[in-house]
Amino acid sequence: MKYAGMPSALWMVFANSFEKQLTIVFGYDKAAAKTITQKAKAKYQEIIEDLPEFEKEDRFQMNAVSCAMLAAFILSMPKRPDVKMLTKYYADAMMTKPMKWFCRASAKKRYTAKNLEGLRSTAAFHAADRNQYSWNMELYEYENGSGYEARFTKCGICEIMKKYGLYDLAPALCRLDYTMSDAGGGTDFVREYTLASGGPYCDCGYHKRQG
Repeated sequence: MKYAGMPSALWMVFANSFEKQLTIVFGYDKAAAKTITQKAKAKYQEIIEDLPEFEKEDRFQMNAVSCAMLAAFILSMPKRPDVKMLTKYYADAMMTKPMKWFCRASAKKRYTAKNLEGLRSTAAFHAADRNQYSWNMELYEYENGSGYEARFTKCGICEIMKKYGLYDLAPALCRLDYTMSDAGGGTDFVREYTLASGGPYCDCGYHKRQG
């Protein structure tokens, strides 16, 4: 499988949570949830195999793989979910204990010189110019080191969801940015637009909390 084992690792980490939340959020019984998960695993592999290889320097590979996993579960459900319920499902399925730990660890590094340098490099890389399922980002750093805005003009999630007839459900994934920021702490996340909701870009503003 592509991406040096990333899809397999992601499945191992999150599949049980995705299956569990099928019963909690959507009300499927355990047998139905297991059947959906089995179908989703095969569909997930199909989606991954159909995506192009990401460049080694592309930091958004995980975003595309996560989207592929959710798309596989949606396509394996007997009834198509609405965006409100899917938003809750995705957030609850993704926010496992290890994920919350990851959010806290990432938040501690968010405003470091090393992380900002990495964001500048990502902004200059323009991966979506060569891979439509990746992202193009611009970086706007706030004055006095108070945070930054990552502004996305091309979004791989939008393209993946379009490909599989799920574009109307893409906003469910956008909301996870708020959830992950809240889990990390120390930041006020702000947003005005998303591409998935018809905006001119996706803005991710990270404002450092004072005190």
